[in-house]
Amino acid sequence: MANWAMPPLAIAGANVELRLGDTMVTALPEGALWIGEAKTLIVSDVHFEKASAFALKGQMLPPYDSHAALMKLTDLMLRLSPDIIVSLGDSFHDGGGPQRMDARDRGLLRVLMSRCDWIWVEGNHDGRAAETLGGAVRDVLHIGSIVFRHEPTEAAAAGEIAGHLHPCAKVGGRGRSVRRRCFATDGTRLVMPAFGAFTGGLNVCDDAYARIFPDGLVALVLGKERVLPAPMERLLGD
Repeated sequence: MANWAMPPLAIAGANVELRLGDTMVTALPEGALWIGEAKTLIVSDVHFEKASAFALKGQMLPPYDSHAALMKLTDLMLRLSPDIIVSLGDSFHDGGGPQRMDARDRGLLRVLMSRCDWIWVEGNHDGRAAETLGGAVRDVLHIGSIVFRHEPTEAAAAGEIAGHLHPCAKVGGRGRSVRRRCFATDGTRLVMPAFGAFTGGLNVCDDAYARIFPDGLVALVLGKERVLPAPMERLLGD
């Protein structure tokens, strides 16, 4: 790891661009990924209906998580006009989530789905539950040289984009630290942040990431208005 160099990154306004293989991808501060040449927008781990799932177990959370994620997704769609949206697994918090979604949010989701091709990648929380709402369901998806799957493989996987781990970075500097959601990448593969409102995060210094990025990683940290690259030497454990 001592000889590992941070991959080439380009700051493009509020976003960060990098090349995975022969595909340019753009990390957005909302926690979504944009592939401009394929007009494809990717989100991961939305966990729609997490609040209602917790309510079934007697733990009450504000019931606005689904609507908040849908509004954020609506803003991205209006700005980018994607031809394809990929929801990269754990789109719902559990298999019953689509049935619990209220009429307002279900209607908004159907409107969004009518505007483009919609692909649900199976997750460990929701499996194929989202297919009851329409769209296509895949366990693994290939678009050009990129492979999309929910859980990252532990072997070398150039061109892989995955989710599941909900990466967060604790970044130190000037005598203080902040902890934020982030993309994690080594320049050949990438793990997406969770898009949902009530999703926690696993620090990128955890051993789980060392198995995926054995030579090191850079965290593309989600600031309030822009994505901020943070190299390994600035990352702190929890």
